[in-house]
Amino acid sequence: MIDRYTLPRMKQIWDLKHKYEIWLQVELQACEALERAGKVPRGVAGRIRRKARIDSGRIAAIEKVVKHDVIAFLESLAEPVGQDVRYLHLGLTSSDIVDTSLAVQMTEALDIILEDLEALLRVLKQRAYEHRGTIMVGRSHGIHGEPVSFGFKLAIWYEEARRHRDRLKAVREEIAVGKLSGAMGTFAHLGPDVEASVCKRLGLKPDPISSQIVQRDRHAAYVSALALLAASIEKFATEIRHLQRTEVLEAEEYFSAGQKGSSAMPHKRNPIAAENLCGLARVVRANSLAAMENVSLWHERDISHSSVERVILPDSTILVDYMLVRLTEIIRTLLVYPARMKQNLELTGGLIYSQRLLLALVERGAQRTEAYEAIQRNAMEVWERGASFQDLVSKDPFVTKHLSAAEIVSCFDPKYYLRHIGNIYQRVFGSSHQKQAKRKHRA
Repeated sequence: MIDRYTLPRMKQIWDLKHKYEIWLQVELQACEALERAGKVPRGVAGRIRRKARIDSGRIAAIEKVVKHDVIAFLESLAEPVGQDVRYLHLGLTSSDIVDTSLAVQMTEALDIILEDLEALLRVLKQRAYEHRGTIMVGRSHGIHGEPVSFGFKLAIWYEEARRHRDRLKAVREEIAVGKLSGAMGTFAHLGPDVEASVCKRLGLKPDPISSQIVQRDRHAAYVSALALLAASIEKFATEIRHLQRTEVLEAEEYFSAGQKGSSAMPHKRNPIAAENLCGLARVVRANSLAAMENVSLWHERDISHSSVERVILPDSTILVDYMLVRLTEIIRTLLVYPARMKQNLELTGGLIYSQRLLLALVERGAQRTEAYEAIQRNAMEVWERGASFQDLVSKDPFVTKHLSAAEIVSCFDPKYYLRHIGNIYQRVFGSSHQKQAKRKHRA
């Protein structure tokens, strides 16, 4: 299922061969920096670059013996490179290579996720404008509250997704650091100039201070940001699932030709894509806890974080990539039913207008406590008998004492609740709102 939706680029980022290719680039960049400093004979880095070959199978075979992946990688290079291989890894430790390369992979992965987010934002904005005036009932505690529009709901999602984009951009800056500071991070055998040179060429910044590793609060922030995004994806998907319930049916996942909903019940059209997203969000959130556990390591480092990261970083980025692509498609093709929304809006016989009626009474001089009691008394009768709320309040002496028949009728206009929607859209979408509104007006 995931392979159908995950962009191939994301899988390639975490491919073992790609990781080794970055390792080689870190080693070569360090060798070239040492060559420029006169610490390695001229021409060595060029010869290594021409001869070096990545052989994942050979690395795996050596690792079975040495039980160390970086040593296995370096020993595999000795075969095609020859004697010049002795100039690789000078003054470095394994984490210099692993952590710096991991930062490259993590930024590459986040760049794809940021592209996915931009695609989601475009679809959310498009559909928010499409349904800017599609009136539906708003709900709190699952109970009918007051009218909103479906576009208003999507605009909320847009703004939430935009915040995630901003968070991930900040996290990208935080994770895009490398370190080539040696075994304990003190540059004892290699100066900071080499680290600065290598990081610059890799598009990273030097970590201001590192032990044997880049500190794992950076990685925890990265996975936590992905978990937050997954939580919002689950929120959006949960809403779609609620809206598709038979009793509600205000919106529905697109059901393609030939699709089947149940092996037993031919009539079923289930929100399976949204349900998938809700389930996968649990995995990403669980991974964020593992990332938190990785922050505390023994002294200058231990290796307990390494095995965890080999699972949670590929899994979290691949899953979030998949989830964003799938959510974008769900929203793009979502079936929306304005007629059903109108039907549900009227389901409580007008009770959703109780607050406006309350405020109208107060504005006309009624005491709030008395007005509340009068409205609630009529509202309870509607709940119990299924009567029309407007009919009841139109006959209530307390209400008619303060409000005319026309004023009562005006309290039951759903469009009243959208009178500030233009201002809200301006706040969310900025100057583009005016352009979109003008295009719609011309159309």
